[in-house]
Amino acid sequence: MILTGLNIYPIKSLKGISLDEAKIERRGLRYDRRWMLVDMNNKFFTQREFPKMATVSVGIEPKGLRVTSDGKELLVPFDATPTGIAEVEVWADRCRGEFVSHEADLWFSETLETECRLVYMSDESLRPVNPTFAIANDVVSFADGYPFLIANEASLGELNSRLAEPVNMNRFRPNFVVNSSEPFAEDNWRSVTIGSESFHVAKPCGRCVMTTVDQQTGIKNGVEPLKTLASFRTQNNSVLFGQNLIAIAEGGTIRVGDEVTVK
Repeated sequence: MILTGLNIYPIKSLKGISLDEAKIERRGLRYDRRWMLVDMNNKFFTQREFPKMATVSVGIEPKGLRVTSDGKELLVPFDATPTGIAEVEVWADRCRGEFVSHEADLWFSETLETECRLVYMSDESLRPVNPTFAIANDVVSFADGYPFLIANEASLGELNSRLAEPVNMNRFRPNFVVNSSEPFAEDNWRSVTIGSESFHVAKPCGRCVMTTVDQQTGIKNGVEPLKTLASFRTQNNSVLFGQNLIAIAEGGTIRVGDEVTVK
């Protein structure tokens, strides 16, 4: 197998960025989900409630993130001085978040037509991985629960063979995409090595209604592919696609085209 896709999502639930190479960090890939939108009670926003988030583009520039929507742009500086600090909520977790700027709050509130604020996870914010699956006091960004997510092209092919209209891999928002010849071979993986970087397979990824959002248009398209996926991939009341990973070590770089081996 080889690594055929490499993606980050700097602001949680906004459009992702495809990369040729990326640095492995403790919380995930560099820049991945280190920013997040929250409501006025500091609870996280996602496409589940605001599918338009899928259409807001994010680019990485030397001085920060360039965010674009409907012809409007915003620069989110990497060195922004926080306007405040709060405990923010991501699912059942609560962790430290730094408010980026009043300008960002206004821009996103106007874009999503609802009041919200942009927060950043600094290195001082430690959000633990579920200890049931952690291997060494692991921490995670604002991602749903784990630092990395891997998906298999053959598994998507099997799902698409059952759908009236095929979907793209971006519905599942993986960090890593590989080209295994066997659908759902990843169910049996215990560890994955990409190039020279190794990862522990923590648990299968449970999927939700967010997979029904078209990532190009930001529109929920009925119940697919979740309904069909649930018909043959439900286990313990979870609909499974992809595997959550934890890096064995940080600091390395992986690249599209790297060889992928598994145990």
